[in-house]
Amino acid sequence: MRGIEAAGFRQCTPIQAKTLPIALAGHDVAGQAQTGTGKTAAFLIALFCKLARPDDGERRPPGPRALILAPTRELAVQIHADATALAKFLPYRFGLAFGGTDYEKQRRELADGVDILIGTPGRIIDFFKQKVFGLKHIEVMVLDEADRMFDLGFIRDIRFVLRRLPEASQRLNLLFSATLSHRVLELAYEHMNDPGLVRIEPDKVTVDRVRQSIYFPSNEEKIPLLISLLRQMDARRTMIFVNTRREADRLHAYLEHNGIHASAISGDVPQRKRLKMFKDFVAGELPVLIGTDVASRGLHVPDVSHVFNYDLPQDPEDYVHRIGRTARAGASGDAISFGCEEYVVSLPEIEAFIGRRIPVMSIDPATLPEIETPPRRPREKRPPKKGFGAKSGDREPGRRRRRGKRSG
Repeated sequence: MRGIEAAGFRQCTPIQAKTLPIALAGHDVAGQAQTGTGKTAAFLIALFCKLARPDDGERRPPGPRALILAPTRELAVQIHADATALAKFLPYRFGLAFGGTDYEKQRRELADGVDILIGTPGRIIDFFKQKVFGLKHIEVMVLDEADRMFDLGFIRDIRFVLRRLPEASQRLNLLFSATLSHRVLELAYEHMNDPGLVRIEPDKVTVDRVRQSIYFPSNEEKIPLLISLLRQMDARRTMIFVNTRREADRLHAYLEHNGIHASAISGDVPQRKRLKMFKDFVAGELPVLIGTDVASRGLHVPDVSHVFNYDLPQDPEDYVHRIGRTARAGASGDAISFGCEEYVVSLPEIEAFIGRRIPVMSIDPATLPEIETPPRRPREKRPPKKGFGAKSGDREPGRRRRRGKRSG
């Protein structure tokens, strides 16, 4: 209770109010809720209460007592930060396991022993197979963003982990997902103990708190319009969504060259750099973060003031996930979309999905600022073509051979 008070919680969100009574009574929960609705605190509080017992600190089992699985490295880091804050006055030791960086450091920390293990499936399986820790003493299993696990192709890894835990009846199981689709429910009923289903309307709650607007610029007007709006609003914590990584890099170059500090986050950015970007953005040192839809899921950043749909998404659900980065935890926010020549065809489907017309804002082309074009980067040399005579060292890293034995 001291940790909850110190974290600034005063009242339950809908997902907390419906899931906590079930979980605290010792029953499994499968909850439908988007990020930003308070589900992280819901499963952490239930987890801490389940682990609490009189002999805590005197006798520790050889291995983690709770396991939290997340689909992305960024989400695992955020859950770890939230858990550390809520458990400020608790004796639990936390461990992080995710790919891309700090392999030996993570290995040493987990080998020393942790109570609560948080991580992504691949790295956890890696350490488990090396016998860095065991999974026989897991008392609580949390699966966050379950639908995202399917989207990213992690479901086989998830099943591998779940089948090595104690029987479902011997542990508390908590699953959360943006949608309780058939495949998510199938996973829940296979690996959980008759879970209670909790559904919170995921779309309307977020959309109602966001002030939405849309401009209709030509393709040539998009960057001048964006820069003009960013300068007018004195952007301090803004997310901009595009549909391709190439456009994210292009937009990043234009913003930086015109005096707006920004970074583009995508899957090909090294993990250490991704975490640094995200940390700077949360701290307010990076005012603008550009990303594709990969960045719109699983990130819960407080106090995002503006979200730009520089490119309208082609899937209406992605529109809701994007604008849901603002107006979090009861706050309000602004979502500004550009209906350009290329992507405006998605607008009718988006408006039908959210059940309303997005207010249209006018634009006077004469008021748009002159934009400086960034210098073109020198073209990188392409790797040699694969074929007869290509050396084995020329092969692109990470690509499997078509013939012969696959590497482990």
